Amino acid sequence: MNLVLLLPAALGALLALAIPLLIHLSRRQQYRPTVFAALRWLRASPKPRRRVRFDEWPLLLVRLLLLALIALWLARPVLHGAPDTTPWTVVAPGVPDGQVRQLAGNGEGELRWLAAGFPPLSQPAPASPQPVASLLRQLDAELPGGAALRVVVPERLSGLDGGPLQLSREVEWHVVPAGDVAPRQVEAAPRAIVVRHAEGQEEAVRVLRAAVLALREPGGGEPAFEAAAVDEPLPGGMRRLAWIAPGPLPDAARRWIEDGGAALLGPGTGLELADAEWRAVWRDDDGTALVEEAALGRGRVLRLHRPLRPADMPQLLEPSFPHRLQALFEPPPMPTRAFAQDVAPVRIDVAWPAAPRALQPWLAVLVALLALLERWLATSPRRGGRA
Repeated sequence: MNLVLLLPAALGALLALAIPLLIHLSRRQQYRPTVFAALRWLRASPKPRRRVRFDEWPLLLVRLLLLALIALWLARPVLHGAPDTTPWTVVAPGVPDGQVRQLAGNGEGELRWLAAGFPPLSQPAPASPQPVASLLRQLDAELPGGAALRVVVPERLSGLDGGPLQLSREVEWHVVPAGDVAPRQVEAAPRAIVVRHAEGQEEAVRVLRAAVLALREPGGGEPAFEAAAVDEPLPGGMRRLAWIAPGPLPDAARRWIEDGGAALLGPGTGLELADAEWRAVWRDDDGTALVEEAALGRGRVLRLHRPLRPADMPQLLEPSFPHRLQALFEPPPMPTRAFAQDVAPVRIDVAWPAAPRALQPWLAVLVALLALLERWLATSPRRGGRA
């Protein structure tokens, strides 16, 4: 174990140790000579050599130690390599209240919610959905290597991110049958599209309009669909664009995509992407790519390899084309909800650096006790009222 000071410059506060020394030197007991008649005829003897001495030396030592501990507290000492095997039990929101009360009654080790900040289990359950997978990885990285971890989760677990739960320790994965976490309520995005086209691309516009209308919800209004020439500005509310025009993509449209939009580009539209990795997202029966996808900033680019005409692309006449178009603009999200038994953590060989143990809380308690002792010694009746 190694003691490390995170702020060693604070040890300069040790200069304050001179304050109690000066106070005790200035207030030490003074002796006044008293003349006695019977002693005036005695031969005068040499005065003894005066020595520096301190009165109330226990009080002085306590004051010096108190100031030294305060300076050490300001230096923020931490202890590296200190073994901490305190077991942790974290409970995901959605576990029935009866199970939570039973765990809280055990009182063994740390009992926390699997939520942001890992609040104690004695507090009310977090109401908002929590990123369970990210929180587990964070807790695994912060806990010492020797600390056991027990995770209590409901049967249906939300807050996943599509990635496997790979942790650096064996986890006791306890699934509670009953209870559930309410899924995150996400407002369905309207199936809307903005089209910018050049002259002679009216057939492609009709194909896109028919596909959008086919996705109309029963009883709902007509989906938003806007088609205009390429010189018209792009709206700020819609995030789906079809750019059917030959020539290079304008800078305004490129910035619109980089801000988070998804754009379907015609085969004649030029777009230079330096390090883009195109991947096919739609192929025909022969395996030839019809649409390729690449990332651009925070958005996505979909590049057509054939014109949007039934003569060149028979897939436009298939009943599944409207849903295929919707899937291109709105790829299925990564799963955030699954059966807890199927996503139990897997241990991998990862050595996280051990987190240092802060000594400031213990020093604060010791400083408080010494401050009480100093006040008791300073106000003791035996001192005769001296401070």
